[in-house]
Amino acid sequence: MAKLKNIIKQLSNHDYEAIHHSLLESNAEKSAYLLKSMREKSHSDTKIMEELGVNTNAYYTLRSRLYQKIEEYLLTQMESPRTDLLKRVSNISETIFTRKPAITIATLKRLEKELIDYDLSNELTVVYKHLKKLHINSPDFFSYSQSYNKHVAYMLAVDKAEDMLSEYFKKFGVFCLTGDEIDKLGLTLLNREMINVCNMYNSHRLYVYQACMNVFHRLFVEEDRPEDDGEPIEDILDRVEKYFKEFDLDTIYHHLEIVFEYLRLEYYNHYKVYKKAEKYYEEVNESIALLLSNYSLYTYPAQFLMTKVERCLRNGSEASLYVENDALFEDFEYDRENVPQYVNYVLYRTLSCYYANHFDEAAKWLNNLLNELSLKRYQLATIEIKSILALQYCLMQDVELFSQLVNSIQRQVRMLTKEDCSHITSFLKILKIAMSDVKRDKIVKIKAIASRISDSGRKSFSPTKYIVFDDRLINLLSEVEAVERKHH
Repeated sequence: MAKLKNIIKQLSNHDYEAIHHSLLESNAEKSAYLLKSMREKSHSDTKIMEELGVNTNAYYTLRSRLYQKIEEYLLTQMESPRTDLLKRVSNISETIFTRKPAITIATLKRLEKELIDYDLSNELTVVYKHLKKLHINSPDFFSYSQSYNKHVAYMLAVDKAEDMLSEYFKKFGVFCLTGDEIDKLGLTLLNREMINVCNMYNSHRLYVYQACMNVFHRLFVEEDRPEDDGEPIEDILDRVEKYFKEFDLDTIYHHLEIVFEYLRLEYYNHYKVYKKAEKYYEEVNESIALLLSNYSLYTYPAQFLMTKVERCLRNGSEASLYVENDALFEDFEYDRENVPQYVNYVLYRTLSCYYANHFDEAAKWLNNLLNELSLKRYQLATIEIKSILALQYCLMQDVELFSQLVNSIQRQVRMLTKEDCSHITSFLKILKIAMSDVKRDKIVKIKAIASRISDSGRKSFSPTKYIVFDDRLINLLSEVEAVERKHH
């Protein structure tokens, strides 16, 4: 992990010794050894794994935990200006009653400047409220009253921007499953409203919030047209990075850095600049459980799961997903109430099992999903999910469950437009050929239909497009023998 190595090498001797000592005290000898190796040696990951005597999966977990330990230590060493400022703002009343007015005013003016620098609107309203009162007999009363009113309005604008951001990604999840044009229009209107609200103030915080939404919108909802939307995406990302460096002690910005690393990855992936995307992939990948758990108010992290699948299919590493998941999601607790994200997560886990030939486990993930959630609102998504499940039953050679499920899918398909389901119809035809008793020319027939499957009509949520009819799968399907099983 290049970023981890860079951080370790840049640690001061004092910080390095403190982290190393704390690891040894907590009996984390392997983490301590990894820290020392990355600090003092230039060994490859493979060499370090050999020295530690661990496999790839255990090494992956070890690196991730070491990174968390270092981050936790550095955060405890960070003097947060927010904490200091909040403490001083909370002591304003004490200052007013115990200090001379001139000293109190000077204190508040100094606080005002620091709060403006860090764009802390809530605290600014408190300062202006008191400055206004202290100048009740002065001509400056009107000026501070205006400042107070302005910052109350600004505070409400920041609150509104945060609310719109979370609402946008909630709606995007729904749009992801439906692909509905009305849902898309709702996202576009929210994006425009966010732009209008943020344009009312010269605020780096509002700019960052707007960037979270606008960049994502231009990559996944509406085609990116810099000439229409103004600032190019790469310039937006660079400007946000500049704000993060300028206000490096701002805790919100510290945590949002991973969101913008993810957006950079998706930006380069969108334009097929895969070499640059790789620079951000590992960091985002190792943070995916945290992103799914804690960042759905600022982005749509479930999208990364599908981006990851596409990457693995592109470089032929899809079989590695299954083993990697044990480390990535060791402590992850999914939220079933966030239906779109949960559906995407389950489909990702299902595909990981499928690529590793664990068809029973893949089927179990999908059956649990269909039993736990009501997906009536998402008919196309339900058909896609059931089609993936039908593939597992086919590869498991279970004719009874396969037949029941295919009949259910076909009933649902008949209720929808032909254009939306043409690829599903072809997909099912291939599975029926595989399950048929006729063995002659199976491979030829499957290849012929697979070559005609089109991406036209597919909505954004379409896991069947990640089922590649390559030689591996076609050979598996050609060897299927329908078996009658009794289910109790």
